This record gives sequence, C-alpha cells and structure tokens, in this order.
Amino acid sequence: MTTVFVSHPKDKLAQYFGANATRALQAIAEARFNPEPRELSTSELVAAAQGCTALIAYRQTPGPESLFRELPELAAFIRCAVDIRSVDVDAASAHGVLVTQASAGYVPAVSEWIVAAMIDLARGISRYAEAYHRSLPVATSMGRELRGATLGVIGYGQIGRYLCELATAFAMQVLVTTPRPVTPRPGLRQVPLETLLAASDFVVCLAPANAETENMMNASAFATMKPGSFFINAARGELVDDIALLGALDSGHLAGCAIDVGRAPDQMPTPALARHPHVIAAPHIGGLTPPAIEHQALETVAQLAALLKGEIPQGAVNAAHATRLRKRAVT
Repeated sequence: MTTVFVSHPKDKLAQYFGANATRALQAIAEARFNPEPRELSTSELVAAAQGCTALIAYRQTPGPESLFRELPELAAFIRCAVDIRSVDVDAASAHGVLVTQASAGYVPAVSEWIVAAMIDLARGISRYAEAYHRSLPVATSMGRELRGATLGVIGYGQIGRYLCELATAFAMQVLVTTPRPVTPRPGLRQVPLETLLAASDFVVCLAPANAETENMMNASAFATMKPGSFFINAARGELVDDIALLGALDSGHLAGCAIDVGRAPDQMPTPALARHPHVIAAPHIGGLTPPAIEHQALETVAQLAALLKGEIPQGAVNAAHATRLRKRAVT
C-alpha cells in the first residue's frame, strides 16, 4: 500500500484538511501525519517522510531542492492549496518528482468575505460593536449603501467574476481591469487601472501575485484613488506597499481598508496595519469555510487516487518530468 505523509500541523489538520478527507485518504493509502502543532522544518520533514511515495503538503510547507533530493522514494508532492510559489518546481522536475496543486474551491467564501468587508467599512458595524463591548460612548456617523456605489475589481479571475455577480445583485456599478478582454454586460465595464482607481468607491485587489504585480498598490496608486474611498485586499500581501497604504490612511485620503492577507508569515496582515483604527484585519480566513477547505483536501486525495491508477491527475504542473512515477508504479 502506498505510504503518504501529510504535513499539516497537528492543530491545523481538522480545519485545513478535515475528517472526510482524512477518512478518504486512509481508505486508499497508509497515511502518516505531522505529530507537531507547528510546521516541520525541512530536515524534520525529510526524516518524518522517509519511505513515503507521496507528500500531501500544507499550504505553508515549502518544497526546496533538498527535500526532493533527500527523499529518493518520493514520487509526488501534492499541494493542498493553489499557491505553489514556495515549491521549487524546477528542482522537483530535475529529481523526477511530480508537483500538483489544488483548484480554487474558496471562490464563494472569499467573495462573500469581501462583500461583508465592504458593508462593514461602509456602515461601521465592527467599530460600533467594539465600542459597545468596551462600554465606550458610541458616536454615530452617516453610513453608505452599496447600492449605486462603484466597485473596482483589479483582476478578473474566478473570484473576480463571482464577486462581480454579487456586486451587480446589490445594484453596484462595477469596473474591472485585467489584461484579457472582458465581455461587456449591464453594470460592468472593463477600464484601465487608473480609471478604475479614480472612479471607484471600493477598490478590491484580486490580481495574481508575481514579479509584475508586486507593490502594484503603491503611493501613486493610492493617491489616484477617489478621496474617501475604501481599499480591500483579499489576494496576496505582496501586491501592496504597506507603508504607502498606511500613509493614505493616516492622511485621511482613504476612509478605510479591509485586509485578509499581508506580508507577515502565513500571509497574515502585518501588525502595523492590523492595529490601525481605520483597518479591518482578518487572519487570512476569507477561504476558511467547510466547503472551501473540503474541496481542496478531497481534491488532493483524488489526485493521489489518480496516481494509484497510473494516471496523471488534474492539477499536475510538471507531468512531463515525473520520471519517478514512471520508474516505479505508485501502488
């Protein structure tokens, strides 16, 4: 029977893998689990995963060259997440290890979090709740409606498209900026980034994180945004210049910000931003719902099941270089 190591920290397994996926995995393979309530170092992971044919990797588990070199029986590195930027795919290919990634099962969850954040920013719900919790005097202010407001969406992938559908249901006007053409429809227009920033009441960053998009939301971008508008980041922390964002908040140019990602470890918001009085910060939980987590966890099990049948699974990123699979069947 195939032996698989699951690298999720012990205290994250229930939330980020789940009982259903665990049972499904144990039905087709001998499963070993990370015994520690923390991420294992690479050397610890190498020791723990000796003899394993596959590794189901937690979203923060890196895949450096040494991991593939020092685990000669490892045939597949199965990421239980979409993001594989911490995996050295070239090194995996050189050693003949298949790398896979999960698809985005968190589209509705993240989109709903963004809508909730927009409503909170516009109506001050969490601010009022915090004042009442602390028995402080409550000073009311005029709120804003989503209806009739303009939403600017940077990036038009799966989350962007789903979010735009929700926004039009709220009777918002939607602007999108993305490199590929977007089919126009009522309530939605594709515009250049500068136009989107200047015209939007809410700007949501959903662009992919890469060398071209790093710090795309910088001082110039925030200065271009409409005075009194709101910024929301639910993509990756690397897209935003934190110092520039703090400056735009401190000056009052932006009325507020909501972030579910940041430059702290595990994509958490940095403390300097999270404690700002005009920031709603969440600890990277936009996609933390049972359907979203189970989607990706069960998908990793399905990828392993395909390998057991001698098939290359959906989500494989370097199938042509998976020589260890060809040298020894995954059984």
